[in-house]
Amino acid sequence: MTRPMVKRVAVLFGGISAEREVSLASGRQVIAALESVGYAVQPIDVGTDLGAVIAQLTPPPDAVFNALHGRFGEDGTIQGVLDYMGIPYTHSGVRASAMAMDKSVAKATFAAAGLPLARHRIVPREDLADTDPLPRPYVLKPVNEGSSVGVFIIRDGDNRRADIARDWHFGDMVMAEEYIAGRELTVAVLDGRALAVTEILSDGFYDYVAKYAEGGSRHDIPARIAPAITARAKDVAVAAHHALGCRGASRADFRYDDETDRLVLLEVNTQPGLTATSLLPEQAAYCGMDFPALCIWMVEHAACRV
Repeated sequence: MTRPMVKRVAVLFGGISAEREVSLASGRQVIAALESVGYAVQPIDVGTDLGAVIAQLTPPPDAVFNALHGRFGEDGTIQGVLDYMGIPYTHSGVRASAMAMDKSVAKATFAAAGLPLARHRIVPREDLADTDPLPRPYVLKPVNEGSSVGVFIIRDGDNRRADIARDWHFGDMVMAEEYIAGRELTVAVLDGRALAVTEILSDGFYDYVAKYAEGGSRHDIPARIAPAITARAKDVAVAAHHALGCRGASRADFRYDDETDRLVLLEVNTQPGLTATSLLPEQAAYCGMDFPALCIWMVEHAACRV
């Protein structure tokens, strides 16, 4: 049976997480792309009133393009609402979204699948104030945030640890992770297939500004690494995608140390950014799929994940 062409698409963007501005940028690009190819698009700027969002989705559109990022948008929350309403939506479902967003659960899943990880542990915020959770250098990051929000690198001689613990506002727990020297690599996965390996080059730490500000980073695609490392990164990205149960698009982030030939999976993003500087659309274009075609593919593969 031929799948009917989607006509009406609601685009959810904005949201109430720390990544609202990124989501607004993603949403604007998606809306323009979908309108350019003839969809009837209903933009929905998601705020704190969930009832208002549900009202705007009544009567239901043919599909929802989920362009939300961060908590409540990619952690399974809005996915559950859409499943309840029976509205097909883009990207992963409740289970995969919730698992990927919780770094401790995601890492346990990756470890069970035998994927390469950095040493890490979850510590209470009050314990962080008293002692180093890992040998230096190490990275501190929220358990449930993305886009490098709230990420710190603690090196020898750094005396910020107690201040970070005092000012921490990302929950009661903190993830500490071994710092891996070397290159920043990323692999987008679409429909279970790895697209490419990109090396991200920035002046210093690849933080929120470097990710989203124009000129904040440079992308080498394909990454200038050995073919064996390219193949290994692609294989791990696909394995991580399947281990979490992702659907549609995901993006796996890595560190690779040339000196030790060590490739480490950092995390998987189930709602990759779709801004002008984002990596998924760049890799899709490298493989011959322009931005409107990428958005069409996502809409036409939208589904409920109950």
